[in-house]
Formats: sequence, structure tokens, C-alpha cells
Amino acid sequence: MSTNIQDLQEEILVMIRTVYDPEIPVNIYDLGLIYDIDIHDNNDVTIEMTLTSPNCPAVDFIIDDLRMKVEAVKAVNKVNIELVFDPPWDRSMMSEEAMLELGLL
Repeated sequence: MSTNIQDLQEEILVMIRTVYDPEIPVNIYDLGLIYDIDIHDNNDVTIEMTLTSPNCPAVDFIIDDLRMKVEAVKAVNKVNIELVFDPPWDRSMMSEEAMLELGLL
């Protein structure tokens, strides 16, 4: 295998940062919605994530977009997305860039 885990992690993060909640002009990574990215030995990827609200109307769009974009990374075999609500998301999980973009700083 020519791609090491660190390079693969970076490629995955680049793709995750292109996924947006259609109601919020900030990517899901900087919003703090990604809790964990686990790359298995066979290059299957498990992503643990949450939503800003359990009743988010864009859940299907966000998950489908995330799966499609991470699967587009050449070395990735399969993507499993686990949606969790513990701990619940709050605005302190956002990056400084996200807060600035949303006018919260």
C-alpha cells in the first residue's frame, strides 16, 4: 500500500471540508460535527458525526454527500457513517473560522 495513514487522513479531511449543511454556510468539519474518523487496516473508513439538531431536515443530504465525497478518495474502500447525539453538539465545538464566518466572534 503506497498511501500511509497520515496522508489518507489528510485527503479525507480535504473532502470532508467540502461538505456543507445546506442551511449553514460553513463546512461540517469546521462546524464541529465530525467527532471521529477511524481508518481501518483495509482502508475502510468509519466516521462518527452528529448534527446541529437531531431534527435536522438535511440529514439525508449531508450523509449522502459526506459518503460520496469520502468514497471519492482513491485509497478509501468503504465508508461507514455513524450518526450520534452524545455528546450533543453546541456552538463551542465550532472552529474559530466557523465562528468568524457566522459572525459569532
